[in-house]
Amino acid sequence: MEIWVNPACSKCRSAVSELDAAGAQYTVRRYLEEPPSVAELESVLERLGLEPWDVARTGEAMAKEVGLRELPRDAEHRQDWLRLMSENPKLVQRPIITASDSTTVVGRDPESVSRVLDAEKNA
Repeated sequence: MEIWVNPACSKCRSAVSELDAAGAQYTVRRYLEEPPSVAELESVLERLGLEPWDVARTGEAMAKEVGLRELPRDAEHRQDWLRLMSENPKLVQRPIITASDSTTVVGRDPESVSRVLDAEKNA
């Protein structure tokens, strides 16, 4: 299992605590230090069944600075979303947790973390 975290994020710290409490084995990826590539983002989004704008932190000041907020949410601009999020990983919602069976969640609530833990137990 892998979890993408920003250590300064309270939701990330909560998800890590839940993983620890469950005795889960996982790898931490500090995605601000090791940004995901466009291909990695595409893979995560495919597993989530979401589009880039669904997991973008558009409320961040950086989203306005780099023009992300103004981008249309359509197939024509999808690669622009992915590129900007890869270049500016702070714009990616967190934490993202992937179980060994490829079940992936945005673990911002205990229910999502439980889903990935259940998937890991059944893998």
